[in-house]
Amino acid sequence: MAHLRSLDGRQRLRLMFILLMLCATAVGAATRDPAQYFFDSTFGDFAEELATARDEGKKGILLMFEMDECPFCHRMKTTVLNQPEVQDYYKEHFMIFPVDIEGDVEIHDFTGTAMAQKDFALKTHRVRATPVFAFFDLDGNLVARYTGATGDATEFMWLGEYVVQERYKDVTFPAYKRERQAAAK
Repeated sequence: MAHLRSLDGRQRLRLMFILLMLCATAVGAATRDPAQYFFDSTFGDFAEELATARDEGKKGILLMFEMDECPFCHRMKTTVLNQPEVQDYYKEHFMIFPVDIEGDVEIHDFTGTAMAQKDFALKTHRVRATPVFAFFDLDGNLVARYTGATGDATEFMWLGEYVVQERYKDVTFPAYKRERQAAAK
């Protein structure tokens, strides 16, 4: 402590800057790129991806309908989908793919029908706002859908648990979330 008092103002500022940089580096090291650690690679054949999900013992497929200019999609990627705990949990239970709601890239839906990503999003799933997280079971049936960004990583984890535990069969996600909030108190 005596050494700190002997530093002049400039030296103290330099030390504070170094400490802040170390803290920022430590925080940054706790996250991982969602493009690499959250999303799976695909050639856009979701019927084939269903077969892979079955073979790997997954609960289903998660599609994130997004678009480049979406600030809520960006927030999800930089504050939630980049968290190792979120990535590990979701990768254990789901195959996960992004779908560009403005995309012209051809995909094949769960029945094998070919169409552009934007048609799959708008015409097949009526996605008009982003992000939309759509969970499909191993037969390609939509079992849960969440529109918008979650409040934080905890809420997104609850959404995953809601689907994994198949609570969508007996309760809405808002009711499930209230249960979890009450249990956390």
